[in-house]
Amino acid sequence: MTMKKTLTLAGSDSSGGAGIAADLKTFQEHNVYGMTALTSIVTMNPDGWGHDVTPIDVDVVEKQLNTILSVGVDAMKSGMLGSVDIINLGARKIDEYSIDKYVLDPVMVCKGEDEVLQPENTDAMREELLPRSLVVTPNLFEAAQLAQMAPIKTIEQMKEAAQKIHALGAKNVVVKGGKQLDHDKAVDLFYDGTDFDLLESEKVETTYNHGAGCTFAAAITANLAHGENVHDAVKGAKTFVAAAIANGWKLNEYVGPVMHGAYNKTDSRKVEVFSV
Repeated sequence: MTMKKTLTLAGSDSSGGAGIAADLKTFQEHNVYGMTALTSIVTMNPDGWGHDVTPIDVDVVEKQLNTILSVGVDAMKSGMLGSVDIINLGARKIDEYSIDKYVLDPVMVCKGEDEVLQPENTDAMREELLPRSLVVTPNLFEAAQLAQMAPIKTIEQMKEAAQKIHALGAKNVVVKGGKQLDHDKAVDLFYDGTDFDLLESEKVETTYNHGAGCTFAAAITANLAHGENVHDAVKGAKTFVAAAIANGWKLNEYVGPVMHGAYNKTDSRKVEVFSV
């Protein structure tokens, strides 16, 4: 028996809903073998759930990457990277090992925060990782930062951002509007440099969506590892994460994660995704 192999270069979430934990759960649900290079440890204050981010030394991150890449991977994703040095390291390893299926989830803040933690990281992602990405998956805030635009509030602005991000070198762009966009559906925009595809699903009224972005990018990565084309990989990932959100659950008084295994459970709620 052989399995497709995937790499996630990302931070941990000690509560288990996002980051490395979400990636591994998603990889398992997609029947790929996940390997992890940890960039940071995110912990939460039990009183109020404030976040602390502890970075991993770049030399240790490189040792992790060397371990994984010596085995070989079929696809790679990155999430929270933590420093310019780690971003530059990721870019160097992508080149060194000729990784052509790389999904960039341009994590800039922890959930619950509303400003870029380290603006220099955004600049480095724009310069070093976007040109190496097969797919990039920014939310509205991240897309505005990468495209150097004002806050995005409309589908037309999503399209403008996607074009600007593509011009920076990303081969395919998915701008995640989700339920945050003022629209009657949960909307994500796919752009391949030529055509736009609006991916719509019903809005799920829930606050139990912790880890949705990580899960979406990890699902795209797994689908690419299986050999799917980019559009199908993205659409399948949206279907997967829509089910995960629809079946999200309460972890404690502060947070509720998505249900990573929902799509593969026969008794879970499913959500249809349409191309418009």
